Amino acid sequence: MSIKLFESYQIKNKTFKNRIVMSPMCMYSCEQEDGMVNDWHYTHYTSRAVGQVGLIMVEATAVVPEGRISPQDLGIWSDEHITGLKKLTSRVKRHGTAAGIQLAHAGRKAVLEGDILAPSALPFDDKMKTPKEMTIEEIRKTVEAFAIAAERAKKADFDVIELHAAHGYLINEFLSPLTNHRTDDYGGTQEKRYRLLRETIDAVRQVWDGPLFVRISANEYHNEGLHTKDFIQIGQWLKEQGVDLIDVSSGGVVPASIHVYPGYQVPFAEQIRHAVKIPTGTVGLITNGIQAEEILQNQRADLIFVGRALLQNPYWAKEAAKELNYAIKAPEQYRRGWD
Repeated sequence: MSIKLFESYQIKNKTFKNRIVMSPMCMYSCEQEDGMVNDWHYTHYTSRAVGQVGLIMVEATAVVPEGRISPQDLGIWSDEHITGLKKLTSRVKRHGTAAGIQLAHAGRKAVLEGDILAPSALPFDDKMKTPKEMTIEEIRKTVEAFAIAAERAKKADFDVIELHAAHGYLINEFLSPLTNHRTDDYGGTQEKRYRLLRETIDAVRQVWDGPLFVRISANEYHNEGLHTKDFIQIGQWLKEQGVDLIDVSSGGVVPASIHVYPGYQVPFAEQIRHAVKIPTGTVGLITNGIQAEEILQNQRADLIFVGRALLQNPYWAKEAAKELNYAIKAPEQYRRGWD
């Protein structure tokens, strides 16, 4: 029986050397608050490429300055960001690893000075700022900002674009009835709440023909929120629009108590994968190779997104291979100490 974790995986014209994906995780490391890539990002991401990750998803990268989660977030809101991002993709690809970027807008979860934007004027909690309800013109400009960011990502030589529609950020806020109380064409029904994401995908597809992922929160952990069954319908729409893979996470829309355990989000990815007949990625306390291999062998997901475990160990892929009695090729510089 082949080891699926280390099989190559192809989407469109891109082939990943294995099915290990570094999950996008904010680094809050732009000390100058300019959104520019710096030495931290080069070291952080390149070390995981040396460690033989198949696809590295760069952290949530803001399409507009007011769409940052924090002032220290990466940005792609100007052409000036392209040079640093292109240098980053070059360093990652040098080691045979594909490079992806997560395009994001924080919405009401932005922790910034000035106005923050959301579908409705509802704060995340009593400690956070009340957002401004977006006008139709602000929505239009946001969709355009995602498309322009996708053009810049293409110029920076990324292989994959992921739209961040999870964790209670702007697109997710439009999707959820908990955060979208609008009564116009962007709210009131599930289809209308999907409209912002639909328009964003259409706009991005005008300039980007490569692999396109969408990250979702498949369970909002609230009785009146969205659950996996709702995302089966949303998944059908994503598939119809040509999305190549749904990156399935959960939570973050409203404050919630979440019972976490190893692989706790895998069932969400599994249900969507089988119901929609679309590739999925899964994430959530996946910490070892045996666990990852079980998910793949049982066709519960197609890609394994690894987060905290890759923060702890840039060479997680090597450890996973050892657990599975599989030999992966060492970087030439490390060959003497790889075994």
